[in-house]
Amino acid sequence: MTAPSAPTVPPAPAAAGSPELLRSVFRQHAAGVAVITALDGGRPVGFTATSLNSVSADPPLLSFSISTGSSSWPAIGHSEHVGVHILAEQQRDLAGLFARSGADRFGEGTGWRPGPEGVPVLDGVLAWLVCRVVARVPAGQHRVVIAEAVAGHSLGEVRADGRPLLYHQGRFNALRD
Repeated sequence: MTAPSAPTVPPAPAAAGSPELLRSVFRQHAAGVAVITALDGGRPVGFTATSLNSVSADPPLLSFSISTGSSSWPAIGHSEHVGVHILAEQQRDLAGLFARSGADRFGEGTGWRPGPEGVPVLDGVLAWLVCRVVARVPAGQHRVVIAEAVAGHSLGEVRADGRPLLYHQGRFNALRD
């Protein structure tokens, strides 16, 4: 006869309403990975976002958030148009590059071209949109940017590898069958 195992004791809960509680809950929420781009005085800038949301189909609105401490915030804060790129599961390195502070995000290894409104459009993504910024809403140390899609293209339906990159448990992940 084996001895009964000791009951599993859950970790102490994070304080109600704390940043730690929010982070621990959202680690359980898988999110799509996007790269947001803009121009800053003619220079391309961009960052990785997991906060992308569809807001409205008519008019075609989306939202994302950005920290006001981000190196991309000055450009996003003043740009009339931004690029939104949905990454494929094999683009983990690209997501990491655009998430890394101080990285040369538009260096030799990054394929891109000027798109509509001059916005940088990344090569090889599942889908992209160029959007007109319609609002920047203060939210703590972040801004929620609401933007209207004005141009774009989706390659996901024609690519055999058209599976999205996800962010879950603090890591970039792929869908499982």
